[in-house]
Amino acid sequence: MKNKKVLIVDDNALNRRVFENIIGQMYQFESAENGSHAIKKLKENSYDLILMDIQMPIIDGINTLKTIGSDQLSNAPVIAVSAFASKDDKDYFLSTGFDDFIPKPVKPKVLLETIHRLIQQNEQGSNESSIDWETFEILDDKVVKQLMKYNNIDNINLVYEDFFEESERLLSDIEALIRVENFPEIGGKLHILKGNSGTLGAMQLFKFSESFEKNIKNSNFDTTFEEYLYLRKLYSSFKKHFQSNQLFHQ
Repeated sequence: MKNKKVLIVDDNALNRRVFENIIGQMYQFESAENGSHAIKKLKENSYDLILMDIQMPIIDGINTLKTIGSDQLSNAPVIAVSAFASKDDKDYFLSTGFDDFIPKPVKPKVLLETIHRLIQQNEQGSNESSIDWETFEILDDKVVKQLMKYNNIDNINLVYEDFFEESERLLSDIEALIRVENFPEIGGKLHILKGNSGTLGAMQLFKFSESFEKNIKNSNFDTTFEEYLYLRKLYSSFKKHFQSNQLFHQ
């Protein structure tokens, strides 16, 4: 792993030293003391992963990430790091485009495992164009059966109906955003659709939304509209499958 390089971005010198000591066990690293310094480094060097503190002076982590995306400075995955660690905080950070989130104080094992996983996933991303998405399950029945342990069938149907309503809005929003080439917002919509699909066992939708979101994050925009059309197709297939599935008509 010493051939991989991580950019550490944190305004606190002690935090940087802690990260350097942990990450240096497995990877090369460079450090930046704020978002502006990180942007300068990204213009001059390439990295395999970026570890980004959220609360920083000059340019905070979220705005630094936006600049990285809009200026196409890097395709590397970016991990958000913050002492704000509630579920809402994590969901917000992920919705802005970060690939993962690690709370402070950082646990070394979690940090190294997350870095390793994201670097591997990013390297494998170039092979995803050959994936036959329709080999994944349309609906994971195990997820539905788990939901049925705690809800009656009427409530579960309502949950899925809410999912369809929100998905229609998200897909319409994505189409409109494609027309104006607002790619960061497209990524945010895909992130929501991916999360909802995974929660409800819509595996084709989940897997393809995950790949589509990654392409947006990595500034692979050449096939965005074609990917959107295929996403629509997978959504329609899932809705038809739901309507004919006997699990929901007991």
